[in-house]
Amino acid sequence: MHIPDNYLSPSTCAVMGAAMLPVWGIAVKKVKEEITKEKMPLLGIGAAFSFLTMMFNVPLPGGTTGHAVGGTLLAILLGPYSACIAVSVALLIQALLFGDGGILAFGANCFNMAFILPFLGYFIYKFIKDRFPSERGEYAGIVLGSYLGINFAALAAAIEFGIQPLLFTNTAGQPLYCPYPLAVSVPAMTIPHLLVAGVVEVIFTVAIISFIKKVSPGTIYQGAKQKTKAIYGLIVALICLTPLGLLATGTAWGEWGAEEIQDVASGGNVLGFVPEGMQNGFSFNAIMPDYAVSGLPEIAGYILSAVAGVAILLIIFKIIGTLKKNKDGNLSGQS
Repeated sequence: MHIPDNYLSPSTCAVMGAAMLPVWGIAVKKVKEEITKEKMPLLGIGAAFSFLTMMFNVPLPGGTTGHAVGGTLLAILLGPYSACIAVSVALLIQALLFGDGGILAFGANCFNMAFILPFLGYFIYKFIKDRFPSERGEYAGIVLGSYLGINFAALAAAIEFGIQPLLFTNTAGQPLYCPYPLAVSVPAMTIPHLLVAGVVEVIFTVAIISFIKKVSPGTIYQGAKQKTKAIYGLIVALICLTPLGLLATGTAWGEWGAEEIQDVASGGNVLGFVPEGMQNGFSFNAIMPDYAVSGLPEIAGYILSAVAGVAILLIIFKIIGTLKKNKDGNLSGQS
């Protein structure tokens, strides 16, 4: 679901980025008001969960791959505004360091995965939980919220892909950016998410929330005991398991490189050309592209990438926490 650069026109990217600005602004304000400096590191933990979850690629129908995001998970644990910030920072690290998702398309990716997914997933969860105040009702909300959240995010990405050939063509009528219309992009994105990726999102969400409720209920419930050591242990375990994401072969739909898209078959027909906007568009060289490290075996590079990504996210939110003001107006760490 990570839209690469040059699949969306620069103007589309600008619109999506502009749409996210007020969302980020409100989210930052809410986080400042609602998250204490003691709980600020939890945003780093949440971002790490999302980052690692997105490294577990699974095979999807049609020979492509996909992944869970953890947006509803973070919204339930931290609140939707905190989830928005955590997922946005995780997506930024993925784009800058690993080339997973575009730089220009960052706003669009955040709109789908850091806005639609956590907010919709959370409000579905809350709606069901409030009307069925029992553990069964809570888990029904978790399942439906996480499943529908990621599927609506996939639908949004499909629409963003599909409007490109309608709006942006060259003089010969060929698409300049994503060449697949809505009739292709919508089923190609939504069907695999409905059948597989949505189920994976549910499994991740339910499993991690159940684990956290057992070992550190204070992360979810006010007044209960909070044990972050067990949560860090889970993060370490997930890092060790990330190479499982390498078992899924194939490229995610809509994430082909310019050199391979001309050979992609859709409806039995090979595209046969590279859209001009892709061929001559924006280029950015990530430090560890595709979670690989030059000179290291693929598995070792994947694990090292996971360690680096998680460490950076934890450090970022730790630093933010040290700068956060106390209620008396002093910066944390100052007397």
